Amino acid sequence: MLEGANTFSGISVDDIDQARAFYGGRLGLQVKEQMGGLVATLPDGAELWIYAKPDHQPATFTVLNFVVDDLEGTVDALNAAGVATRIYDDLPYPADERGIVRGRAAGYGPDIAWFKDPAGNVLAVLDRG
Repeated sequence: MLEGANTFSGISVDDIDQARAFYGGRLGLQVKEQMGGLVATLPDGAELWIYAKPDHQPATFTVLNFVVDDLEGTVDALNAAGVATRIYDDLPYPADERGIVRGRAAGYGPDIAWFKDPAGNVLAVLDRG
């Protein structure tokens, strides 16, 4: 039924200029104006549509995951760019001082760190290993 369809994901934000600065500047993604908002090209070529919504409410779950080869290095680079990766203090499993949860060693998931965009949407970087 949907074979051959093109796909993209979308998220809302409350300030399109802040989103452009965050996704294009801090995260270093290619961002262009399109479809009445922004389209960010993700590292694997997929696209994320970012649109302004006056009554935006951030999701309470992770809306975008970046699977990386070097989680430690990526977290360090995010922190150096001013992106806080320690956003949860009440997790039922331990996170280190940088916000990295070591799920693999504990047997409950991947090694992962979460962060938020300026609109409060939750994103994550997780280890490919």
